[in-house]
Amino acid sequence: MDHKDFTASLAMNTLDDIPNPKSDAKDIVGLVKSSGKVTGYQLSDGRTVSKEEGVAMAKSGQINGVGVAHRGDSEYLKSIPDGTEGNNLTNLPSVSAKPDL
Repeated sequence: MDHKDFTASLAMNTLDDIPNPKSDAKDIVGLVKSSGKVTGYQLSDGRTVSKEEGVAMAKSGQINGVGVAHRGDSEYLKSIPDGTEGNNLTNLPSVSAKPDL
């Protein structure tokens, strides 16, 4: 196993759940942040959802390319490792929250 495979395998182990996306699942195209922390996600259909709503949507197969991880008692979305850095959530632009967040 080379370094890249080992790193991807290690990253996969940090995910609690890897949902199967449905055919009409959306992509995350931006991150809503407050004081540097992710508080929501902008989806490819233009909607902005809270972090909690994004997790629920991912669990039900409505978001592509993400798994669910946790820190303490808080769940969040994390990119599924695929060897490509450019599509990682951390590389997405920050966007402004809509008033409903």
